[in-house]
Amino acid sequence: MPTENNRPDSRGPFRIYTPASLGDAIRHYRTEAGLTQAQLAEMAGLRRGYLSELETGKETEQLKRILRVLRQLGVRMTLDEADW
Repeated sequence: MPTENNRPDSRGPFRIYTPASLGDAIRHYRTEAGLTQAQLAEMAGLRRGYLSELETGKETEQLKRILRVLRQLGVRMTLDEADW
């Protein structure tokens, strides 16, 4: 049964429809990995403030463009834990 953040269960994939759903996924996987925002930002070469904006669902110009392209193609992005 889907939950509030569009996840079928605690181990299922995140369906990305909006900046907020992407933020939920990033926050989930970051905390699951036991990382702080500062740690992940440093590892990814980002400012911690930018990572925070992503996690809170801020619609950046880059993200807006990506979601627009996906909508035009009639596809959606799904994030799931990698097995590599």
